[in-house]
Amino acid sequence: MQRLWQTGTAWNTGTVLDAPALRASMRYAARISRTRSAADEARAFIQDRQNQSYAAISGLGPLAPLYKAGALAVTSITSAPTGTPATTIDDVVPADAPAGSALGAGSPTSALGQVVTLVNTVRGSFSSGNPSKAAYQYPRPWRMNEDSVVADAGTVDPLGFPVYDSPVTVVPQLLRQRSTTPASDGGFPSGHTNAFHLAALAFAYAVPERFQELVTAAFDLAETRIVAGMHSPVDVIGGRILATALAAAILNDPANATLKAAARAQALAYFTARTGADLVGFARSGADRAANERIVTPKLTYGLPRGRSTAPMVVPDGAEVLLETRQPYLTARQRREVLRTTAVGAGWPLLDGPENWGRLNLFAAADGYGAFDRDVVVSLDAAAGGFAAADTWRNDISGRGGLVKTGTGALTLTGDNAYRGGTTVAAGTLVASSSRALGTGDVAVTGGTLLVGDALRVGGEYRQNAGTLSVDVPSRCRGDLLEICGDAVLGGTLTVTGDIGRDLTVLRARRVQGRFASVVAPAGFKATVSYSRTAVVVRLNRA
Repeated sequence: MQRLWQTGTAWNTGTVLDAPALRASMRYAARISRTRSAADEARAFIQDRQNQSYAAISGLGPLAPLYKAGALAVTSITSAPTGTPATTIDDVVPADAPAGSALGAGSPTSALGQVVTLVNTVRGSFSSGNPSKAAYQYPRPWRMNEDSVVADAGTVDPLGFPVYDSPVTVVPQLLRQRSTTPASDGGFPSGHTNAFHLAALAFAYAVPERFQELVTAAFDLAETRIVAGMHSPVDVIGGRILATALAAAILNDPANATLKAAARAQALAYFTARTGADLVGFARSGADRAANERIVTPKLTYGLPRGRSTAPMVVPDGAEVLLETRQPYLTARQRREVLRTTAVGAGWPLLDGPENWGRLNLFAAADGYGAFDRDVVVSLDAAAGGFAAADTWRNDISGRGGLVKTGTGALTLTGDNAYRGGTTVAAGTLVASSSRALGTGDVAVTGGTLLVGDALRVGGEYRQNAGTLSVDVPSRCRGDLLEICGDAVLGGTLTVTGDIGRDLTVLRARRVQGRFASVVAPAGFKATVSYSRTAVVVRLNRA
């Protein structure tokens, strides 16, 4: 922020250092102010007045009603008044709430008390953004003009506040909530944004089954601060960066080690008991990753003017703790690589801080590596349950390194991958769910199972001396299931399921050497296999 704004001797004497960035931020806020709907204004009021920890519960999706009941979490702010209310409005425990109910994350003595305590700890008084507001004294957008220089007052608004040369207006429902002391009411960083992200990251640690959706909720909730007219993108980005660093510091604090483990264990036991064994499946039912990505991605930078920096990403110390429960099968070093290879590029205002907290993209990091810059060995445990037993990497993975799949669990790759170092299936299951899931290098199956559910391209050679190639043939597949650019050297087992009654080219290669040691068909069916110099064809018929 010190590259954008120099604090003055008073709240209205600061100096703009980066006019294009601050002007772009104000113009974004002005556009939102002009185009917001009545429903947008009502939501902005609710999120302003509702406790931010309670608001973040929305990121739990289908688990949210269960959480509110178990945590005794309540709010009195569920709707917005029409126009400007006669007095200020604050969140209180409703009179008809169950005994022991509490605002925010809920009651520390409830059935989810450890989770509540974790959220409250992450959001402790030491996590406030107020010291930063006092230090920067960057005015709120409704007190500034487009160039981010405080202008002389013109007329006054209906409540007697000076109207500055600003295109940003506060929603009517919040006019009485504005501070009358601008010197102690700075805009940077956004305190609500800080709180939204702190609460969401604490919930995400305890309930990683909704990690990506909770991150999305924080970004979406923070946008309401701009809709409200209370903040600009610069303020909101600052609040997110502050929260990310604070959450990592608190989760890394040895004093909180027992609490964070207890919160995770409590949440897992509580939700599993009420949803069944497939907690991940239940928690993510209805989740729309593409829609969530459309919410998050533009708000990482808000499209502020980008500089020319090409500084490499260095992951801040301790940031890997933020993925500790979401990717429990990775080492701390591996989680740092996930953060590094999914980070936002250099050059964006505010993001290039001295520790790069702003460049972290936790939404993308939840989907695994963005690149294999060295060989990656990943081991999942089928008996461990949850993400430790099975996970999906959805990013498009590049890099010179390769992947070695070990352990008894399952890993699914869905990206348009271009990593060059090859793929080895040594144990467990590797699911190739896109045509280029396995990159551009060689593929080796030395144990475990390679599962292919649609056409797959192997950029190099395919070698199988053990393990299983399992093909689940979709009815729409009319071409070669495996297109192998190099040679295919066969052994081990071939398992065929799916569409029957026709010839299927399981693989086509430059040259086919050897044969599968065994071919397994579904119960009640027989597989007939024919080998040629360049292809393997299978036909399933009823036995």
